[in-house]
Amino acid sequence: MKTDTRSLSEVPRRRLLQGAVASVAGAAALAVLRGATAATLPPTPNQTAGPFYPQSFPVDSDNDLVHVAGHNRAARGIVTEVSGRILDVNGRPLAGAEVEIWQADVNGRYHDPRDTHAGPGADEDFQGYGKVLTDEAGRYRFLTIRPVAYPGRTPHIHFAVSGRGIRAPFVTQMYVSGEAGNARDPVLNEIRDPAARARVIVPLRSAPEIAADALAASFDIVIGGA
Repeated sequence: MKTDTRSLSEVPRRRLLQGAVASVAGAAALAVLRGATAATLPPTPNQTAGPFYPQSFPVDSDNDLVHVAGHNRAARGIVTEVSGRILDVNGRPLAGAEVEIWQADVNGRYHDPRDTHAGPGADEDFQGYGKVLTDEAGRYRFLTIRPVAYPGRTPHIHFAVSGRGIRAPFVTQMYVSGEAGNARDPVLNEIRDPAARARVIVPLRSAPEIAADALAASFDIVIGGA
């Protein structure tokens, strides 16, 4: 029988060293795991603000773009509720963030003097721009119209998000799934990664609870990451 010649003092020391190595390995594995789960949500692609971010803001700049204060008529177009959450890449809601949207009216016109393309004039009963603060859960909501196409662009809505923890206003655009123009839109297709591109294209559902023939869209914006 082979005799263990280690002294009694050596055995606990070696076990202690082995335990220490195991602890270090465990801590390293935990750090790797934490690093792997640090960014659990893919970020929303950043996009251009375009040429028609307002030079001046309407007096009525709330989150209801369909009904303008002092106007007797509602905006023309299909009433559409756009709502969602503003999150960081860890899934934490960004409360108190300011969310802005701006878009063309039913005639494909922005309420901006720089929009001079030919066609019908602007719908003066459409607000064109709105803003709202997110709640404690990072939620926002707008009442607007279904975005429309205009020369060179597929239907879309511009978004800008700013606030505490956001280094600069985060700008992106929301598109409508199923639009034939999506495949040709130059701005949308600047997003080369198909998975990233899909994150800014959303379906519209029927929303009779809002109004007859109304639609609704859910668009979460995840800010952060590379």
